[in-house]
Amino acid sequence: MPEDVKTHHTDEKYDGAIVIYILSGPKEKEKDLLMAAEKLGFEEVIPWREAFENYSDEELPGAFLLGARTKEGLTQKQLAERIGVKQGHVSDMECGKRPIGKGMARKLGDALNISYKVFL
Repeated sequence: MPEDVKTHHTDEKYDGAIVIYILSGPKEKEKDLLMAAEKLGFEEVIPWREAFENYSDEELPGAFLLGARTKEGLTQKQLAERIGVKQGHVSDMECGKRPIGKGMARKLGDALNISYKVFL
């Protein structure tokens, strides 16, 4: 995994690290999760859409793809080989030039060890 992926982003606006996770689980446990985070000292919770306010709805799947690929330490070429497409197709999906359909989302989810639903 690339070294820059292992560190948390920090921002002078906040006292400490900004930690971002995309979690899936039962809706009824959401309050428990937020209370546990508060007990650990996390003070501010930002709705996910607000955290990605600079991205249009059309750009989000590509941004999630780029983040997931980077987290796994894969190049576009390596991911393309895993899912059976050309490297240019991965680039186009990340840039929002190529839509990510349900079938492709499933391949990406499997290859990147995440839920395919983040790409839809």
